[in-house]
Amino acid sequence: MQLSSMADVKANIMLTLAALVLTFSIGYLNDPLLRWPVVVLILFCLGTVLFAAYAVMPKLNFDFRPKASSLHCNILFFGNFMNLDFKAFAEIMDEVMQTPERAYEAQIREIYELGVYLGYRKYRYVRLAYLSFIAGLLGSGLTFLLVEVFRFL
Repeated sequence: MQLSSMADVKANIMLTLAALVLTFSIGYLNDPLLRWPVVVLILFCLGTVLFAAYAVMPKLNFDFRPKASSLHCNILFFGNFMNLDFKAFAEIMDEVMQTPERAYEAQIREIYELGVYLGYRKYRYVRLAYLSFIAGLLGSGLTFLLVEVFRFL
């Protein structure tokens, strides 16, 4: 659970940072020397905002109905039991808790699925947000250098 919170914090940092840079950059669009570097920076900041927002956005399957006999049933994850009424949830939990082996398997599945979810759904987009922001800074700097070079030619 702590890893999920860390990913959310990192995504929120990138979201805030990109939004601030975006806000302060807009004022420089009228400057002919800075126009193109600022456009590049704004585009990459928008990409950063999109990736960071997607990283923290909840991704739930509203149609999923778990079956305790299914190998894909992770009854410990709220997204899998949110569509069940309490009676159906209690029955599946009772089935899972019948033996220590099933309870242990449910815990192992929860840890595994949390790791897969974090790796492929959250941290992937947090990483893309970081890369987008860094690329925007580099691209903006290079664009500024090109504008300067061509200004003196």
